[in-house]
Amino acid sequence: MKKHILGIATIFLVCIGIVGTSWKAAEKPQTQQQTIKNIASDSLYSSFIDELYHAAKLDSAGLKVEVFEKALTGFYNMKYNGLLHAKSILTIADFDQESSKKRLYIIDLDKKKLILNTWVAHGQNSGGDKPTLFSNTPNSNQSSIGFYLTGEVYYGKHGRSLKLDGMDRGFNNNARERAIVVHGADYVCQETINQLGRLGRSQGCPAVPAKLAEKVINTISDRTVLFINNSDQKYHSSFLDETLAASMAVNQETLLAAQMD
Repeated sequence: MKKHILGIATIFLVCIGIVGTSWKAAEKPQTQQQTIKNIASDSLYSSFIDELYHAAKLDSAGLKVEVFEKALTGFYNMKYNGLLHAKSILTIADFDQESSKKRLYIIDLDKKKLILNTWVAHGQNSGGDKPTLFSNTPNSNQSSIGFYLTGEVYYGKHGRSLKLDGMDRGFNNNARERAIVVHGADYVCQETINQLGRLGRSQGCPAVPAKLAEKVINTISDRTVLFINNSDQKYHSSFLDETLAASMAVNQETLLAAQMD
């Protein structure tokens, strides 16, 4: 009797093993297909970034491709979440660079063109020529890194200015409370660099040359993306999902190609 029971148990376990193997075999091609799809999407996204980067001549303008990739990934994540309006404008303030360099880049992604490359100031308590300290705290007079959406245009003590909404909690979400805005400033110019060896500094705002403030504000207003970068900081963001960005970018390129045909 015991032998009979053991025999049935053995057959039962073998059957389970066969069924389990068959399930794994059925799942394996799906996993492989998904992996291949992700690899293909990543490859297409990398090619898309590289093509756009060189078409806009960002390499010769001094922007590293790694910084552009972060900013572009955030753009597509924010677009996916319905946060943007019609403009395909991406603005990058690259605080990896010294203030004496033209480290503000305004890019038209649809036209694959660098519209404007100029100076941008950082906060007076963030550092001298190159910022090293960043804060989200009111009255810190430091710059805040991360992704922003451009808000309303208004007239303040610096003239026509542009409000900003910080989108990264813990990094820049106090932008409204701190009155962090885009505005023109006389100390953002070559003459100041000649005198001080660096730009003048703001109270945390990404201030631009006074002569270009009107053009900058008109170009980037109406819910476009501004990304303030510093690669030395421990920064993370929900908008840096590359899988989602790759899907959005590839779909857009496919759509544009179909329209051209």
